Amino acid sequence: MNDPAEVLRREADQDETRRANAAFWNAYAPGYQAEHAAEIDGFVWSPEGTREEDLRLLGDVRGKRVLDVGCGAAQTTRWLAAQGAHAVGMDISLEQLRLGTGTRVNADAERLPFQDETFDLACSAYGALPFVADSAAVMREVARVLKPGGRWVFSVTHPFRWCFPDSDTALTVTTSYFDRTPYVEQDENGVATYVEHHRTLGDRVREVVAAGLVVLDVLEPEWPEGHASTYAQWGPGRGRLLPGTAIFVTRRQPAS
Repeated sequence: MNDPAEVLRREADQDETRRANAAFWNAYAPGYQAEHAAEIDGFVWSPEGTREEDLRLLGDVRGKRVLDVGCGAAQTTRWLAAQGAHAVGMDISLEQLRLGTGTRVNADAERLPFQDETFDLACSAYGALPFVADSAAVMREVARVLKPGGRWVFSVTHPFRWCFPDSDTALTVTTSYFDRTPYVEQDENGVATYVEHHRTLGDRVREVVAAGLVVLDVLEPEWPEGHASTYAQWGPGRGRLLPGTAIFVTRRQPAS
């Protein structure tokens, strides 16, 4: 990827966000997969190395229809299929999907192309939610396609991490936790080339509840002793002091 001409915090609506991030991931897909192949192999919830095979946040997936939201090259989707699930991966990036295998659908997470109550479970490991302008719409869409009682588990950058510069060694707060202004990389013409949206922990909970989902748990993985791998701003320096990831375990209300 070329370096952006400018990095700033400014507003970016749904259309601009969608165009920028689809183009970014289409261009970056081969390099991203090559650079991070070992780190994202299997079902990895976070850069801390948190894995579904250890936590089983989705429960037993055998025979279940599972939607992987923002699946990238479908590493998570393949892992689910290997456990006996009927897994479907969806992503906005055609190039990411092209590098994967299994059942994959090119779609926007804010407008899922599935009928109501299609899936038993849904998951997203750092996929889609940081890269959409209307994450509340994603919550509603996932709740719509989930069967009653189905779980929706997703991981995102811990909101507290947004207070700090994008460096593993910088521990000085530079941005307000409450500033929801998107992070935008843009070219010399002011056209966004990458957009990431911030929500607080409270924002996430309210979006989940408003969609008719129940919060079962929120995990904040600690950086494991001896885990030396670094991934952008995630690494042992800050990981031993600050939370880097938030994993939300939610469930659609069972039918009454």
